[in-house]
Amino acid sequence: MTTRLSDLPEHERLIAKLNSISTLPQPDAAALLRLPVTVRELQRGADIARQQERPSHSTLILEGLVCRYKTVPDGGRQIMAFHIPGDIPDLQSLHLRTMDHSIAALRPSRTATIAHEPLREVIYGSPTLCHVLWRDTLVDAAIHREWMMGIGRLSAHSRIAHLLCELLVKYRAAGLADEHQFPVLITQTDIADALGLTSVHVNRVLQDLRSEGLLELDRSQAKILNWDRFRELAAFDPTYLHVEDSIAA
Repeated sequence: MTTRLSDLPEHERLIAKLNSISTLPQPDAAALLRLPVTVRELQRGADIARQQERPSHSTLILEGLVCRYKTVPDGGRQIMAFHIPGDIPDLQSLHLRTMDHSIAALRPSRTATIAHEPLREVIYGSPTLCHVLWRDTLVDAAIHREWMMGIGRLSAHSRIAHLLCELLVKYRAAGLADEHQFPVLITQTDIADALGLTSVHVNRVLQDLRSEGLLELDRSQAKILNWDRFRELAAFDPTYLHVEDSIAA
């Protein structure tokens, strides 16, 4: 069923996210929210886009969590990004005809698909909106560079702490975190597939972070108990996220 983006209760997450990285004037936000969208309910593991496909739409995450990933010949999976509500993980498909990776739901998720043609019309009619969405894709590229550096140079403890710092800042930008507490919808296997570790190693590191009084973690929420120490352990410099947030200062 097709509806307008503005009719969805989660539409403000996209605007909050875009405003966290740049200033989106109200008329441009209104134009974006008038776009027709199709809402989809996805089960865990469902692909949103597959490598080698040529999508005719982009996807806004409304609820849940999705990942960007590639697979290797033996079936192994490398996760290259986690995307939360407010993200459009396949925005680059507007300009790159063929997907060079896949995108899948890690948890039951709700999405809004936006056909490329009306999205292009809105972007071409608003230089400011074009700038903001371009900036969003540049931030995605900056995150990718940061992950490459972490996998190559940081210890397992630092890598995991860095990922949790990143998720906290992103959830705050979307208005979905409270101070240092935020949703954690990823499993230890997901973390292992993202950071080049084993699930056993991830479990051991998380236990260490708990025992050191740095982290509280249950099945759906995480709370960083000492932000300064945690950030130091993570070697976390949030500049690459380009988010205007006091916690990122």
